[in-house]
This record gives sequence, C-alpha cells and structure tokens, in this order.
Amino acid sequence: MHDVASPEPVSLTDEAMLARFLRTKNQPTGSQTLGFRMKAVDQAQKRVEVEFDAKAELLCNPMKQIQGGYLCAMLDECMSVACMVASGMTAVAPTLEMKTSFLRPAMPGMLLGVGRVLKWGRTVAFTEGELFDAEGRLLAKATGTAIPTPFKTYKS
Repeated sequence: MHDVASPEPVSLTDEAMLARFLRTKNQPTGSQTLGFRMKAVDQAQKRVEVEFDAKAELLCNPMKQIQGGYLCAMLDECMSVACMVASGMTAVAPTLEMKTSFLRPAMPGMLLGVGRVLKWGRTVAFTEGELFDAEGRLLAKATGTAIPTPFKTYKS
C-alpha cells in the first residue's frame, strides 16, 4: 500500500475547486455515461454533491429502471471524488471494497449523489455514499474503503 499521510491544507476555496471540476475537458468516459456533473464541494466536511443525468437509453434494465450496477458506479464515483476533495486534489482513491443497499427503484432522470469521507487514515479511507431521486427519496446507500494514492504515482 502507498503511505499517504493526512492531506495537506488546500489553497483552493470550495467554489474554486467546484469550478475546477466544472471546467474539466477530460472527464472519464464512465463519468460521461453516468451523466456526472459536480454540484457542490465541502472540503471541511470531506463531502461532495453530484448530479447524474440517468438516461433511459443508456442505463435502464428491461423493467425500465436504472440497472443496479450503474447505481453502484454512481455511488463509487461519489465516494471516490469525495476522497479526491479530501486529499486537496493530490490523490485518487481506488476502491478496495464497497457494500451497496438498494432501497427503492431508481427511474431515469436527474439523481443526486452525496459522497463523504468518514475517516481518512494513513493508508485507507472509509467512505459513504447516497443516491436520491428528484423528490429527495433515498434510493441506494453504500459504504466503502479505498486506498488514497498520490496522483504522481499515475504520471509517467
């Protein structure tokens, strides 16, 4: 495992960090498929809010509901991005494991995801994510663990 001490203070405000997410031109294709759009950043709380534009033609199962695997991917995205924010944008956090509970069917349309870092350790981060429909009803909830890894590890 990579040793990543507690993140150093960030010089970006929450608003500046949000603007950085919103202006990125190289959003991963998986995020694009899920309809990912960052909505809010709270560095002090290690929390993010994300919108997902869940398109029926891309994400639905035969029952015309969003397939559970895509909901897991949305939750994973929320928790991973919360880790990036908690690191002050110095690390990614590959998921070691996650547990997901599905509470009600998710229908196509706008979904709100909330990701949090519950504990940032030297080698492991503990995370939580929730997905809500447009009416604010909780659809799914996940917990996970991740390995914070400095961005520089991935650069050649």
